[in-house]
Amino acid sequence: MTRMAIEEEKATAAAGSARRAFAGRLSWGLADQAASSISNFAVGVYVARSLGVTAFGVFSLAWVTYGVVLNVSRGLATDPLVVRFSGVSDASWRGAVARSSGTALVVGAAIGALCLAIGVALGGSVGPAFACLGVMLPGLLLQDAWRYSFFAAGLGRKAFVNDLVWGIALVPALVVAAHAGSVAAFVLAWGASATVAAGYGYIQSGIRPRTTQARAWLREQRDLGYRYLVENVSLSGAGQLRAYGLGVIVGVGAVGAVRGAELLLGPFLALLMGLSLVTVAEAARVLRRSPHRLGRFCLLLGGGQAAAALLWGGALLLMPDRLGELVLGDVWHSASQLIVPVTLGVAWAGLGTGAAAGLRALAAARRSLRCQLFASACYVAGGLGGAALGGTVGSAWGVAAATLAGSAVWWLQLRSALREHHQDTIPEARTP
Repeated sequence: MTRMAIEEEKATAAAGSARRAFAGRLSWGLADQAASSISNFAVGVYVARSLGVTAFGVFSLAWVTYGVVLNVSRGLATDPLVVRFSGVSDASWRGAVARSSGTALVVGAAIGALCLAIGVALGGSVGPAFACLGVMLPGLLLQDAWRYSFFAAGLGRKAFVNDLVWGIALVPALVVAAHAGSVAAFVLAWGASATVAAGYGYIQSGIRPRTTQARAWLREQRDLGYRYLVENVSLSGAGQLRAYGLGVIVGVGAVGAVRGAELLLGPFLALLMGLSLVTVAEAARVLRRSPHRLGRFCLLLGGGQAAAALLWGGALLLMPDRLGELVLGDVWHSASQLIVPVTLGVAWAGLGTGAAAGLRALAAARRSLRCQLFASACYVAGGLGGAALGGTVGSAWGVAAATLAGSAVWWLQLRSALREHHQDTIPEARTP
C-alpha cells in the first residue's frame, strides 16, 4: 500500500470517527431535549387541567417571566461558555464552569429578590405566583447552567440524566401542589424539583459554583456576554410584552389559550429554547474542523426543525376534540383555534435557529444582536397588532408573519458573516 493510500485511509477513518462522535453527542442532545420537553409539557398540562384557563393564564405569566430571567442568565453566564469553552481541555473547562455557574447563581439570587418584592407588593392572584418564582429562581438557573456546561464538554449524557432527575422529582411535587390547588403551589413544585436537579448537577460535575468570581467572569466575557444579554432579553422580553399586552387587550384567558396552543407543540418549542445546548457547541466544532461545511450544517439543522414542526402541527389538526379535551381540559377549545398559526410560527423559528447557531459559532455577536432586535420588534408588533385587529387568533397570525420575517434576516446575516469569514481566512492561509 502506498503512503498516499495509507494517508487517505487514515483520513477516512478519522472522518468516520468524527461523524460517530457527532451522532453520539446529537443523540444525547435530542434525548435531553425530549426529557426537558416531557417535563415542561407535564407541568403545563397538569396546571391547565387542575386550575382552568384563567388561573393557567396567571401561571403562564410567571412562566414567561422565568423565560426572560433564564435568558439573562444564559446571555451573561452560559452562552459565552458554550462559544469559548466547547472542546477545550478539562482544566480550562472546569475553571470556566465554576465561574459561569457562579454567575448564574448570582443572577438568580439578585433577580429572585426583585421578583419576591414585586410579588409581595402586587398581592391578589398574580402576586403569590411571582413571589414563589423569586424564591425558586436560583435553583432553576443553576440547573440550566449545568446543562449548558455538560454540553460544552460533549457530556450530553450527564445533561440528560440531570433533566431526568428533575422530571422524577417533579412527579411527587406536582401531586402535593394539586392538593394545595393554587398557582403559587405549582410554581413552588416546579422550582423545587429543579433545585433538586441543580444539587445533583454539583454531584455529577464535582465543581463548586464560585459566586465570588462572577464579576471576573463578566469582565472576561464582556465582549460577548453583554451583546448576548441584550439579544436574549429582547427575545424573551418580546414574549413577555406580547403576553402582558395580550392580557390587557383581550384578557388573561387569551394568554392561557396561547400557552395551551404552545403546549400542543411543546416538544418543538422546548427544542427551540434549549437546542443551543447542542447546536452552538457542534457548530463551533464544525467551524474549527471544516469551516466550509458550516453553512450546510446550519441549513440542515434549521430545515430539519422546520419540517418536523410542520409534520407535528399537521398531526395536531387531525387530533379529535375528545383527545384534546383529555389533554388540556377547558383550555382545548380556545387553544385548538390557534394550531395552524402557532405551528407556522414554530416552523419559521426553527428555520431561523439554524442560522442563529452559525452566527454564534462565528462569534458574530454584533450581527446576531442586530437580527434578534429586528426579530423581537417584529414579534411584539405582530403579536399586539394582530391582537388589536383580530383578538387571540389575530395575535397568533401576526406572530407567525413576524417570525418568518425574522428568520429571513437571520439567514441573510449568516450568509454575509460566512463570506467575511472566508475572506479573512484566505490571507491567513497564504501567509508563509
